[in-house]
Amino acid sequence: MIKSAIYLFGICLMLTGCEQSSSPDQQIPLASQGLLSADLSSDGRQAMVSSLGQGTVVWDLDKGQERWRWRQSDSQDNFVTLTRFSPDDSHAITATQDTFAIWRLQDGQSQGYYSLPESRLRDAALSADGTQVLIGREDGKAEVVDTRTGRRLQFLGHSEQVNTVDLSPNGRYALTGGNDYSAYLWDTRTGQVVWRFNHGGRVVMARLDPSGRFAFTADSRQASIWDLKTGKEQSRLQFDHRFEVYTAARFANDGQWLITGAPSRQLSLWRVSDGSQLQSWRVSPHPKVKPPSAVVYGVALRDNSHLVSASSSGLAEIWTIK
Repeated sequence: MIKSAIYLFGICLMLTGCEQSSSPDQQIPLASQGLLSADLSSDGRQAMVSSLGQGTVVWDLDKGQERWRWRQSDSQDNFVTLTRFSPDDSHAITATQDTFAIWRLQDGQSQGYYSLPESRLRDAALSADGTQVLIGREDGKAEVVDTRTGRRLQFLGHSEQVNTVDLSPNGRYALTGGNDYSAYLWDTRTGQVVWRFNHGGRVVMARLDPSGRFAFTADSRQASIWDLKTGKEQSRLQFDHRFEVYTAARFANDGQWLITGAPSRQLSLWRVSDGSQLQSWRVSPHPKVKPPSAVVYGVALRDNSHLVSASSSGLAEIWTIK
């Protein structure tokens, strides 16, 4: 996953068009050596980051201090490359390529540790209460696990590697995208497909609107917002260059906005109804990386006038929406 992000960053750096540039209102250092992965809570007030030097840390961004520090493995070669909050910010998942762990944010305690002997993990997501886990696998399978009962359901709709997954807050619906140029919305109780969204390239980003109205799926050329009632395209993001790859995405403002982050340092705000770009920023690069670069891993709306980003530079940054 890390090698893929670096490769995609190289493409985006060469092909990214002109962007609006501005300085953040605030910078919060999260790791001096840079980050392997990061996510932000839905309100943008907590960050969860993984780095080589510090392991996995949950930060209170308002106070600028650590909440929890977790260690998933004693192996020096088994790095946590995925960190993600549940939709209600009550739980978190951290994962390596062959293990994952679920954590409770209230007290920082582990809720379970799991191994994946069959195939490497590509992406994972949690339901709002942390009891349903959705896993996207390298062998093309997606799997839902109920951590209370042990029930597992495998989705076999993809014919190639699954790259990206998301789960509705109630755990009832899964969105998965893969190398087979397809994204699927499917029922986690039956495995039955609700909608198939077709792309012209490998789907690398898929996210659900928590209210259940929209889905976002993207390959390097097409980034579409879909109406989940009809299965039809609501809008398509109107970027002004040939390629764009997204490493973070989140619906916000009651489904009216979409926030995206890219490996080209770009943080963007879009209007869902027509796919127009409302504003964009360039996150700060890591000071020791040449040429200056940063992958945006986490995005969130803090309030209706500020966005928060977390990037591989090791910084959380707060930006004003104008």
